[in-house]
Amino acid sequence: MKLKQYGLTIWFTGLSGAGKTSLNEVVEKKLRSLGYQVEVLDGDIVRQNLCNGLGFSKADRDENIRRIGFVAHLLTRNNVIVLVSAISPYREVREEVRQRIGNFVEVYVNSPLEICEERDVKGLYKKARNGDIKHFTGIDDPYEPPLNPEVECRTDKETVEESTDKVLAKLAELGYL
Repeated sequence: MKLKQYGLTIWFTGLSGAGKTSLNEVVEKKLRSLGYQVEVLDGDIVRQNLCNGLGFSKADRDENIRRIGFVAHLLTRNNVIVLVSAISPYREVREEVRQRIGNFVEVYVNSPLEICEERDVKGLYKKARNGDIKHFTGIDDPYEPPLNPEVECRTDKETVEESTDKVLAKLAELGYL
């Protein structure tokens, strides 16, 4: 029997190093194993390929999120489950993208800044603290946490499997799975 699939964007937001990509990868594998058609839009990869000319000013960050949101909207309306992993630091543009897409589940991947800094394999936080990187979210640029995300994953207190289960349970509760 073929699954009835609804288009949906699952938007993972949080600080760099919070665990967005790791969680996204496990959710993707689980959804694919259940037979769902899934596409992944990772913020770093999209920035390199679709938003290469953008910097890190607020206007450029907002435009980056709008472009990711536009692609997610196209896929969602064609009944694809889209997993977006992007810092997306500003509430207003996240809400704008939510309104455009419609079928949208916001997942706040929440981890304290000090834990994100400990996990930082690229050394970006250290560079930001040394002044080598300007406008780094969480250091000298703000991150505005979601006020009412559909799911909050505390990656400093939960395993990736526990967080994945929370996301999938919410998708089932909302009737997407």
